[in-house]
Amino acid sequence: MRNLDITTLRSFVAVADHGGVTRAAGFLHLTQSAVSMQLKRLEELLGLELLDRSGRTIAMTASGEQLLAYARRMVALNDEVMSKLTDQAFEGEVVLGVPHDIVYPAIPRVLQRFNADFPRVRVQLVSSYSIQLKEMFRRGECDVILTTEASNPDGGETIAELPLRWIGASGGTAWRRRPIPLALGRRCLFRPQVIAALDAAGIPWELSVETENDRTIEATVSADLAVHAMLEGTEAAHLEKIESGGVLPDLPAHMINLYGGDGGRGEVVEALAALVRQNVRMLGGAPLRAVAG
Repeated sequence: MRNLDITTLRSFVAVADHGGVTRAAGFLHLTQSAVSMQLKRLEELLGLELLDRSGRTIAMTASGEQLLAYARRMVALNDEVMSKLTDQAFEGEVVLGVPHDIVYPAIPRVLQRFNADFPRVRVQLVSSYSIQLKEMFRRGECDVILTTEASNPDGGETIAELPLRWIGASGGTAWRRRPIPLALGRRCLFRPQVIAALDAAGIPWELSVETENDRTIEATVSADLAVHAMLEGTEAAHLEKIESGGVLPDLPAHMINLYGGDGGRGEVVEALAALVRQNVRMLGGAPLRAVAG
């Protein structure tokens, strides 16, 4: 009787989730060679090739895709057993504040992992604008917050710097129209910079949607009725970056800043901040360098 090892399965799932051995190693706090060795051990145990290494990027084989579903369930069940049956010293609630437009894809992974590590601690997720989140943090209403800002934070930590990208419907043509239709939030931090870039390039524009509802913006852009601007790596799967070939002006990069990640706030808050820091740095398709705050 052969037995699967949870450690090797966890590495396999991490490679699938993060798109490669290097990024998976960073997520697991292992060396790249250690992750590669675990994958090789898993393939030898099963007598199957799980990864297609013939291309520039690693892809799943048919056997790998089939194993992945089982591996996720086994790793999740292992973590559930460990959390339920071992003594948990922590309980209570922490409040995490995140701007609407960077909740996905990093924050769901943060919440899932944090729940596995601290099952008795409830995370209250607050989604709002960066300015409002900073006010809440100053009043002590949030334990940890993320913000999107154009500069280094005052009292915070810059954990990633991402380019602002034009976003449209998949295969859309709205960006070719003149005046170009825009879908922007009333209090969106990117709004004045998007408009200034278009004005500087001499491109006429009009506001097709002006709202405080992100779902309204997403629906309008998905229907190819307008274009939007988002930080690279945070767009929904059914939207895409617009490759205009220089027709649309470049937009400035923005910083994702973390407040509440410094020491002295307790182990639970610091663990949450560490998970946020780790997962946000994976945005944009590759680990991003940390920038000193």
